[in-house]
Amino acid sequence: MLADAFLTLLAPHSLGILLAGVFAGIIVGVLPGITAGMLMALTLPFTFAMAPADAVVLLIAMFVGGASGGLITATLMRIPGEPNAVMTCLDGYPLARSGQPGRALGLGNAASIVGGAVSWLALVLLSEPLSRVGVYFGPWETFALVTMALTLIASLSGRSVVKGLISGFLGMLMSFPGIDESSGVKRLTFDQTWLDAGLDVLPVMIGLFAVSQILSDIVHRAEDRSDIVRASLKGVFLSVRDYAVHGWTMLRSSLIGVGIGILPGVGATIASIVAYMTAKKASRHPERFGHGSEEAIVAAESANNATTGGTLIPLLSLGVPAGLADSILLSALIIHNLQPGPMLHVANPQIVNAIMASHLLAHVIMYFMMIGGTFLFARMMLVSTAWIYPTVLAISIVGAFALNNRMSDVWVMLGFGVVGFLLERGGAPLAPFVIGFILQPLAEKDLRTALMASGGSWEALAERPVAMGFLAVAALAMASPLLRTKWTKRGRSPD
Repeated sequence: MLADAFLTLLAPHSLGILLAGVFAGIIVGVLPGITAGMLMALTLPFTFAMAPADAVVLLIAMFVGGASGGLITATLMRIPGEPNAVMTCLDGYPLARSGQPGRALGLGNAASIVGGAVSWLALVLLSEPLSRVGVYFGPWETFALVTMALTLIASLSGRSVVKGLISGFLGMLMSFPGIDESSGVKRLTFDQTWLDAGLDVLPVMIGLFAVSQILSDIVHRAEDRSDIVRASLKGVFLSVRDYAVHGWTMLRSSLIGVGIGILPGVGATIASIVAYMTAKKASRHPERFGHGSEEAIVAAESANNATTGGTLIPLLSLGVPAGLADSILLSALIIHNLQPGPMLHVANPQIVNAIMASHLLAHVIMYFMMIGGTFLFARMMLVSTAWIYPTVLAISIVGAFALNNRMSDVWVMLGFGVVGFLLERGGAPLAPFVIGFILQPLAEKDLRTALMASGGSWEALAERPVAMGFLAVAALAMASPLLRTKWTKRGRSPD
């Protein structure tokens, strides 16, 4: 039973494994370029001699810790330690820069545990029906969902929709180099073999957010040295009123994270993007987004952590991994002669219960570790930049190189650091660039898969009501800036 699994995990041996896994995941989440999936992959060989339950508990603890660790550097230094922390950078860092780093971390940490708790409930109570919904999502539905997210780029464009769209299309363009999966033809590689596999997400993200921030701060401090940030721990612990104010945003974003987490190959990054944009659309103060909005931090972190439970649903119910971390967990189960899928619940219910129990306990441990570490992490804001910049740059270079053990990724990182710096200096936001870069390959892949399955006919799309619904929302999103401008002009015109 599930209660027995909780009691087993509270024993010293199992609890030690949980603590070590969560701590390692948080540390890896802080380091740019090193992901929780990478840590799990490196740890997998060491689980061979472990008991099956201990192995999956350790890997899930790392998964949960890594999903939350990216919050720290995203908030304090505008560096997404994990790709799923990209959206947190947009508002966590401005709120920290305004003198409230403790408040920013507290909001993100509270949202993380709420998202984890909601996804755990979904994992325990709704795994079978939700997994059926995930299976129903074919390439048409996924293409329509991604298209909807792409069209919402305009909502992240700040005051200039044109600059936002230019940034988004530039990000989409940067995702084209590589070998076309459908035809096997190289495109935009310019006879450079290192471009055959395309541009990896991590070097691009590290460059856009870490290197560009270093360049920006250096230039800014050369112009004005008066903006010294003083860290404050005020707001680390949220009040009951805070939960009342942000409760609905946490719940809505958590449900978005669970739903998107079920979809294979979509992941936490897209979940945080969709939750962020949904929160902005529903907010009474959308103009604060990108400038330290508390709603934005809560939305991004709730969805981010909610995907951890969502991705486990198809893995346990159907044996289908939804992402890299789940693929590694699937490998661990197979290595220990356990077959994920419907029979796992019948043949090895103790493993299923151990996975469910460790998922919740890992989030609880993560919450207290993050709270305890906040007193140390907030002090990072007071460290001299003469120490921070070289350290961050060195870690970024090591992280980019360690991804594929090739120097070209380091040059990509440095190049996109310059790109990010120039975009921001020109007033173009980075969020649309990131969204376009991440989502365009998914949209193209699913569209081609859908067309090949239908023999090149678009008529099959009309028979998919869910996909048509997503595209209808996308059309409204495209039209909304024009309608808003027209309505504003009409309101200003004399009667």
